[in-house]
Amino acid sequence: MSFPFSSLSSPCQHLESAPFLGRDIWVKRDDLLHPEVSGNKFRKLKYPLLMLQGQRPRLVTMGGPWSNHLHALAHAGALGGWPTTGLVRGAAGLASATLDDCRRLGMQTQFVSREDYRQLREDPQAWRRHLAVDHDSDVWLPEGGSAPAALRGVAELVDELPFIPEVIMAACGTGATLAGILAGLQGRSRVVGIAVFKNAAYLHQEIVRLLQEAGYPAYQNYELITDAHHGGYGKAPPELRQFCRDFSQEFDMPIEPVYTGKLFHALREMQQAHAFHADERVLAVHTGGMQGARGFID
Repeated sequence: MSFPFSSLSSPCQHLESAPFLGRDIWVKRDDLLHPEVSGNKFRKLKYPLLMLQGQRPRLVTMGGPWSNHLHALAHAGALGGWPTTGLVRGAAGLASATLDDCRRLGMQTQFVSREDYRQLREDPQAWRRHLAVDHDSDVWLPEGGSAPAALRGVAELVDELPFIPEVIMAACGTGATLAGILAGLQGRSRVVGIAVFKNAAYLHQEIVRLLQEAGYPAYQNYELITDAHHGGYGKAPPELRQFCRDFSQEFDMPIEPVYTGKLFHALREMQQAHAFHADERVLAVHTGGMQGARGFID
């Protein structure tokens, strides 16, 4: 069965003389990696799943009702021939277009309470308690695909760049994308992560852990912006939604308010605050997530 993880690549787009943002920028268009899976989730899944080629374990993971990771894993399971199970945060019967897609692709979904969801984050074995039948061959993939093996797939985006920019920016949920970019840069450049939820300072420890467990040095050439979340994860106030609409129209490039909208809004705020040197080339990683934008109806 066709399995596209071995040939991932996305274009790099130059937005020249962009007064909307106040400077030239480059955008790594990972939203174009796959026609149905919007974003860099396939990068995170690439090596964890390539390790399972020739095997047919059940893949078990977790996510919210609009999770990009659940959506990507359901597609990966369908492409690679693996059964998939998603433990979904929320009350039984909760509906979303994302979950509809996942079920259509063959994923079994099971709802868990917010308390149980927190335990899934904290206890590496808690997921087994939610399975009707627990097989030794089952494979657990963490929330957001943030396994140490995911960093290698993300790191490869650096090799696809036409040059190494002085600044690379990316939205941060679990920290795995930022850690993967650091791994690919090998100490070069400055990486700026835009945390998309409140109280995100703990991501510093997550980035260190992921780098260490994946066998990389504890790179320090990054900063984490923790006050650009616009009210918290999944929050999309009117000003941010309008920014997303204006940006998408200006550049003919779709963005959404959960991840990429916050990224590009923060980029503009930093430019206005003179956070970049005039001669620095700034590249933003468009991590996609457009399927989740269906949860916001203007």
